[in-house]
Amino acid sequence: MLTYNFDGIKGPLYKYLYECIKNDIKCGNLKQNEKMPSKRNLAKNLGISIVTVENAYEQLMGEGYLYSLPKKGYYVADTSQMLFAPEKTRAAYHIHMPDPMSEEIYDFSSNQTDPQNFPFSVWAKVMRETLSMREKDLVKKSSSGGIDELREAIAGHLSSFRGMNVDPDQIIIGAGAEYLYGLLIKLLGKEKKYCLENPGYQKTYQIYKSNEVECVFANMDEQGISVDELLRQEADIAHISPTHHFPTGITMPITRRYELLSWAREEQGRYIVEDDYDSEFRLNGKPIPTLQSIDVDEKVIYMNTFSKSLASTIRISYMVLPVHLANKYYENLGFYSCTVSNFEQYALATFIKEGHFEKHINRTRLYYVRKRQKTLDIIHECFSGKQCSIIEKDSGLHFLLELHTDMEDKELERKLMEQKVRLQPLADFYHVPREDNTHRFLVNYSGLDMDGLKEALLKVKRLIF
Repeated sequence: MLTYNFDGIKGPLYKYLYECIKNDIKCGNLKQNEKMPSKRNLAKNLGISIVTVENAYEQLMGEGYLYSLPKKGYYVADTSQMLFAPEKTRAAYHIHMPDPMSEEIYDFSSNQTDPQNFPFSVWAKVMRETLSMREKDLVKKSSSGGIDELREAIAGHLSSFRGMNVDPDQIIIGAGAEYLYGLLIKLLGKEKKYCLENPGYQKTYQIYKSNEVECVFANMDEQGISVDELLRQEADIAHISPTHHFPTGITMPITRRYELLSWAREEQGRYIVEDDYDSEFRLNGKPIPTLQSIDVDEKVIYMNTFSKSLASTIRISYMVLPVHLANKYYENLGFYSCTVSNFEQYALATFIKEGHFEKHINRTRLYYVRKRQKTLDIIHECFSGKQCSIIEKDSGLHFLLELHTDMEDKELERKLMEQKVRLQPLADFYHVPREDNTHRFLVNYSGLDMDGLKEALLKVKRLIF
């Protein structure tokens, strides 16, 4: 007769009995086709209820450890074909994840937003209002493009801030630009040849590559990407950031923009993906009109995100499709669910419609004007005019620092990392490797810790001067 100790058992007794019998079967203590005790006899022997034994037997039968014969009882099943998991131990999966940047490293290239600049109190108020006033809406499924209120709010913002006449139904909401790029590839087709600016944002290339599309690179001149480069690469799709290019900071003049629109108009399958990277933070003068706002042939796909204007961890992005592509999207990809929760969408819609977003942008722009000037002042305090130059285009949240040194860029980068300072050379952003040294390095001041800036710059100076 089976005997198990039930003293001090926590949880359902039937589950403990089930585990005990299963372990005896797995270990071979109970053999194939061996008859099990009747429910009544086993319950009496263990001092438990018949119902407990019955529940354990039913679970074991359900998983294939026991079988029953009418009027004969329960028997051990054939478990020879079962694959039993080994005893639980601490697993070693050998997953190689890139190490996150240590907090001790002073990173000049980090694109994180300053946490003290986020409107926490207003956002908390809007979230509370959303939860209390939108109970039914919050649990309703939104359309594939996102909730109407948010798309209407974004359309209104684009009209007043960027001069864009956009129907809300042209706007597709997604959790991050990476997701939207994937949708765009499905919409335009993998057979297209996608062209990126060189140098450029490395992550964009990684996304296209992971989606298995052909990706080529176009070199830039002082006005940005050129039509000659697009023709040389035989590109179908030009992915550009004309308002404030990363990392060079170039702002594309209006003449070059019309040249690109003419290039796109020449072939039916050509499109321009306009990444309006940190356009809200053009610090001097009014923003230059978007390509989308001057496009009359439905050739421009406009993309933007709230990651830079609000916080890098708010994964809400959107794209504005030309009308014919919007219709194609809903026809072919409308089965996709919107990847941003209704909670966040309604909160952001309210945040924009009540004017909080505009106030935040104006306040943040002033904050960054002062932070940029303070950053430049500390640089000039640490370096003389003969030791460095600042290359900036009066827009966006980064600029280039040119160091007048003979030390190779990669060597300087390596030695600074040893001192827990990360200063990325411009060469790191070229899709096609370059051997020459520009001595130009990225300074993204939006997330810089101003308390540690001077000491980090002095480490750079001591290495090369």
